[in-house]
Amino acid sequence: MTRYPTPKLGAYTGLAALGLIGALAFGMPELVALAAPFTFCAVLGLASARAPEVDVALELDRERALQHEDVEVDLVVTTARAVGRLELFVRLPEGLVVAEGDNPAALRLSAGEERGLHLRVRAERWGAYPVGDVFLRNFGPFGIVRYEARLDCTKPLKVYPAPEAVRSLLRPLRTQVFAGNQVAREKGEGIEFADLRPFMPGDRMRRVNWRASARRGELWVNELHPERNTDVILFLDTFAQARLGTSGTLDLAVAAATGFAERYLKEKDRVGFVSFGGVLNWLLPGTGPVQLYRIIDSVLDTEIVLNYAWKDIDVIPQRTLPPQALVLALTPLLDDRATDALLDLRARGFDLALVEISPIPFTEPGPGRNGELAWRLWSLRRDALRARFERAGVPVAAWSEEMPLAAAIEEVRSFRRHARTSRA
Repeated sequence: MTRYPTPKLGAYTGLAALGLIGALAFGMPELVALAAPFTFCAVLGLASARAPEVDVALELDRERALQHEDVEVDLVVTTARAVGRLELFVRLPEGLVVAEGDNPAALRLSAGEERGLHLRVRAERWGAYPVGDVFLRNFGPFGIVRYEARLDCTKPLKVYPAPEAVRSLLRPLRTQVFAGNQVAREKGEGIEFADLRPFMPGDRMRRVNWRASARRGELWVNELHPERNTDVILFLDTFAQARLGTSGTLDLAVAAATGFAERYLKEKDRVGFVSFGGVLNWLLPGTGPVQLYRIIDSVLDTEIVLNYAWKDIDVIPQRTLPPQALVLALTPLLDDRATDALLDLRARGFDLALVEISPIPFTEPGPGRNGELAWRLWSLRRDALRARFERAGVPVAAWSEEMPLAAAIEEVRSFRRHARTSRA
């Protein structure tokens, strides 16, 4: 049962005290007569005041939800003695809003009564939320005494970001040794035709190409491309973000990372996660539905933390970035530390692709000609930064909320095709 702290006195007690103090200070006995009714009510209220015995239980219909979905919140209020007026308020964390129901609510309860309250809460933003900070307020007879209490009925709620639709994936240049859905460039056991070669001792008869053998008068066999999996590292830049209203570059990056992780894992690839910023967070590559939940839980812990300490890529454990892995970076390119870390990865020979979460829609030129000029110079500097990555052989595609993510992926794929053709 809830334990209430020391009761607080109401307005009647204050008026009675003011009247008595005024009578003593100014020598005016008529003030005593004026304060007498308030004094009587205060004494009567204090004499009859009893701390309420109210308790609250809170339950959520689920512990996990998607962004913009509704979650049902049920409260059960019980009392041992009658309560004339009980005010109840559930304080919701920022990012959750009441979609249906009364909050705060006022109740009148009989002795031993149990009352249920229902709220529908909408998740406006992804994140991990504690729900269940309940405040109670009860007034004694005549409103002389006020009891207040705070209950900790906390239940965890994880709101997963709505994943961005990913229709096509960016494939790494090299595959791993495990079976998967991607056709490898190497030759081996598989189903995709690669080439023809003369029959060698030890070749299986089922691989003999009888048509080619009949034309050439000797046995020829098919060479095939095996189906392998790949390692993909989602690199999330959390040094800084551009934000306007309720949306920002971090929200778009989180939605894109969730969409990429879900789609790559469906293709049986190994996916890892690195949040590189004020707080470093990483997850070793893995496969399967469990890995998807691990990545999403890591994404929920992602936030922009101001940290002026210089960090480079050496602080990331080596196993987090396996050889021949595709590092898919999601960054607004707002912090030089993230830029230097990505260029360092490219210099080490990693297969790197960059999706720039454009901060342009979240920024506006400053007032006057100087503000317009500064904004244009900033835009030109960003163009020069993209050119620096492209000179290093890193494809860069700018992506904003107004365009599909598939368009950015196709831009990266086109750059990689052109770069391979130019090297040849």
